[in-house]
Amino acid sequence: MSLSIEKKYREDKDFWDVKITGEVDIYTSDKIRDTLNEMIKEKISEIQIDCKELSYIDSSGLGVFIGILKKLKEEDKNLVVLNARSNILKLLSITGLDKVFVIREN
Repeated sequence: MSLSIEKKYREDKDFWDVKITGEVDIYTSDKIRDTLNEMIKEKISEIQIDCKELSYIDSSGLGVFIGILKKLKEEDKNLVVLNARSNILKLLSITGLDKVFVIREN
């Protein structure tokens, strides 16, 4: 499956609104890394990633999220995971990343 990324800076609330559709894996993680890094270069702000349509993420994708979070934390910003499916929530729990990322339902 492919990866689709929609992004928009919400100036009124000072955060990036990102919607990921598809799978983030070894083949698509570069695309999400490049997109998120471009966003940070444009405007460093909290990033909220809507994962409702994210069907799968592997360790390379989690590594991208961790790398972006490290950059955001330098400016006291967060990476927020929204609307994650049960399989994604389980992976975050198993890896302990549910304690690292802000996880919310929207």
